[in-house]
Amino acid sequence: MKRVRGLPSLPVRPRDAHKGTFGTVLVVAGSRGMLGAAVLCATAALRGGAGLVRVMVPAALQPFVGVAVPCATSLPRSPAALRAALANADAVVVGPGLGTAAATRAAVRAVLRHADVPVVLDADALNVLSPLRGPLRSRAPLVITPHPGEAARLLGCDAATVQRDRAAAAAALCARSGAVVVLKGAGTRVADGVREFVNATGNPGMATGGSGDVLAGLLAALLAQGMAPFDAARLAVHVHGRAGDRVARRLGERGLLASDLPAAIAVELR
Repeated sequence: MKRVRGLPSLPVRPRDAHKGTFGTVLVVAGSRGMLGAAVLCATAALRGGAGLVRVMVPAALQPFVGVAVPCATSLPRSPAALRAALANADAVVVGPGLGTAAATRAAVRAVLRHADVPVVLDADALNVLSPLRGPLRSRAPLVITPHPGEAARLLGCDAATVQRDRAAAAAALCARSGAVVVLKGAGTRVADGVREFVNATGNPGMATGGSGDVLAGLLAALLAQGMAPFDAARLAVHVHGRAGDRVARRLGERGLLASDLPAAIAVELR
């Protein structure tokens, strides 16, 4: 694959814009005990510049979303509500904190079947699709964001094999899935089967729970603002890493929290 080194520019924000100008992100995430993943993802989508963020969670969790992310709206997760919400979204992120129950499988399949806007498949959305038997069937542009363990499950190998040759693993994931691939970790690799980008930002402090949820939300926000999937993915991983570096300079790596990242992302996107 051809190595890409530069970064794309952020979309221009016109002075006469309104919230609809910058896209609606649908976040399908969270479950009992893992609502934080949905909160982090939605917050990052807002900090990443999305005009509107809608968070689809189990009905019992809706009141907590409004408290944790007051700038987002929420809706109950059901098959009918999901299909309606997909029709009104500009980008979708599905997977953070969903769990791997049958309902998650159904939700992921519904997104793949009915979405026609860019979709980020993260975390448990990848786990319920593992192992990949062939290209993901969807009319939507897809981005998958596995960490090494998830990549191994998708490919039917182990994480050590993925880490031994990350370039080969990313290429294999592109071929197997048909999606843009963000293989997370030190030196995150973004690949589309023809081009690849290796990220140089970030630090070990970002190896903490929730960091990937933040990345998924940021990526969805850039997609909702009209960026192409490969461009949105490489800009998202770069900015995510720079935000982590900014937080580490202020607080240190050891105590860095994923919840520190969204505000730093906003600064990096000024």
